[in-house]
Amino acid sequence: MYQVLVVVLAVAHLVFLAYLVVGGVIALRFPRTIWLHLLTVTWAVIMIVGVVECPLTWLERWARAAGDMAPLRAEGFIAQYVTGVIYPTGAVGVVQGAVFAVILGSWLQFGWLARRRRILRET
Repeated sequence: MYQVLVVVLAVAHLVFLAYLVVGGVIALRFPRTIWLHLLTVTWAVIMIVGVVECPLTWLERWARAAGDMAPLRAEGFIAQYVTGVIYPTGAVGVVQGAVFAVILGSWLQFGWLARRRRILRET
């Protein structure tokens, strides 16, 4: 049972990370979702700065301990499943920069499109 919970939590983490990256792009097609993306990015920044640990990480640590599984690495989910698996360990800075660029680019484009829609409505 605990193994299933760990897998579900890992998938939830990956979905969160995917939405973090592409949520702004999704908002270009579905503008009302920009608020969900804003909340997602805010939450990610809070976790990155170290104000709080991700609750999914905390639950995974608990499930692994309860299920007598190997513990999650001290650095957390990304160090366990993403860094060195999806991209090389030495590319952390490049990947973080790319994620930031995608988010910023999608938000800038969202703002430009929102302004354009507003101007078109006023004419």
